[in-house]
Amino acid sequence: MRAFVLTGPRESEVQDVAPPVAAPGQVVIDVQRVGVCGTDVEFFTGEMQYLHEGFAEYPLRLGHEWMGTVASVGDGVDSGWIGRRVTGDTMLGCGVCRRCLRGNQHVCEFRFEVGIRGGFAGALAEQLAMPVTALHALPDAVDDELGALVEPGGNALRSVRGANLAAGDRLLVLGPGTIGLLVALIARAQGVEVHLVGRSARSLEYARGLGFHGVWDEETLPHDLPWDAVIDCSNAPTLPARALEFVEPAGRVVYVGLAGSPSLIDTRSLALKDVTAVGVLSASPGLAGTIELYASGAVDPRRLVAATVGLDEVGAVLAGHRPDGAGLGPKLHVDPRI
Repeated sequence: MRAFVLTGPRESEVQDVAPPVAAPGQVVIDVQRVGVCGTDVEFFTGEMQYLHEGFAEYPLRLGHEWMGTVASVGDGVDSGWIGRRVTGDTMLGCGVCRRCLRGNQHVCEFRFEVGIRGGFAGALAEQLAMPVTALHALPDAVDDELGALVEPGGNALRSVRGANLAAGDRLLVLGPGTIGLLVALIARAQGVEVHLVGRSARSLEYARGLGFHGVWDEETLPHDLPWDAVIDCSNAPTLPARALEFVEPAGRVVYVGLAGSPSLIDTRSLALKDVTAVGVLSASPGLAGTIELYASGAVDPRRLVAATVGLDEVGAVLAGHRPDGAGLGPKLHVDPRI
């Protein structure tokens, strides 16, 4: 089968590789749609921390935001999975350690991460092998495009939950990229007053086009509005401290964005303002809820997808090229079949 392979920093190719075979407890999926993520870009540039910590190495098979159809099953797996449209968890815990047994497999010390950690091959290929325990079935109301948006949506949903907001509360979202916009869409659907802060005129204008009126840069951000919660979806090392500065006393700050260098906060401010800080690593506990949100129509993020390309164009996309005719949205999808 054809698969996109990173062979080194800024070096990639589409290779013919052996197709996966379903081991006991696994299924093989015909991949239909994959999202390109900022993590994938960091692997492409060589900046991703896992490369320097020994959790990942080249060659790499990327792709952790995906959906597809189950083509075959291994021993011990119900054949009823065959033909079902699915997505899956990125975090694959060992299943036997203390964290896994407590339902926290997404922070298992020994985990694999699909297309990211431990050499587990990702979805930027015609087929993908996955443990059946990591699958989430997609209802008909969740089409292919939405299915590949479940994983980033799970991160966003967990972030909104972490902010502990009620209808009528005011939320400030830092960074109007894919996760930031998903956070904004989910929070708005819950009756929250959403404001976004960004840097580029293009991204700010795009956010306004989604119907958000409180869209600012740091210079124009009102200083007389109380922010009940702040969710940092950016990769700017200075913004975690600003988030703590912006939030109301007794409010919440959620950190889901990751900078490429240390992001420092003053814990004296955290304590003296009686602020709760929440970190979000993965979508795992939010996947089922995201599927429900999409299926109900309460949140429809398909406008975020600017274009869909084939495997042969992935290298250019990771290098920053936007396909001809792409829309203004921040997300690019890949269909390995084209």
